[in-house]
Amino acid sequence: QAVGADAFAEFRVLGKGGFGEVCACQRRATGKMYANKRLNKKRLKKRQGYEAALVEKRILARVHSRFIVSLACAFQTKTDLCLVMTLMNGGDLRYHIYNVDENNPGFPEPRTVFYTAQILLGLEHLHQHRIIYR
Repeated sequence: QAVGADAFAEFRVLGKGGFGEVCACQRRATGKMYANKRLNKKRLKKRQGYEAALVEKRILARVHSRFIVSLACAFQTKTDLCLVMTLMNGGDLRYHIYNVDENNPGFPEPRTVFYTAQILLGLEHLHQHRIIYR
């Protein structure tokens, strides 16, 4: 079923990158929350990033793990390529390392082991699908 920008209501910006930004969005029909990675077409063209964007889309579509975001759908607007992905609440790891306790950055060892195990399970899933990316 064809999906476009009108199928989603956008909320706040979750992060920014070299080609665009990631926003929290909600599917109007279901109310389910997602992350919409909008890649600006002009920036992709200028920095020769189209191939990388297509590779990322193919990988996200193949991956189905609790420890890696996966692609829900993809569409394009006049100005952007959009990758709508599962939303992982809680922020990224870098945020937690540096911003949770400014006076004492990092984690206690049990929490470090827990996050390391999750990362390894995600990497294992990628390797099982013969994916090497970033």
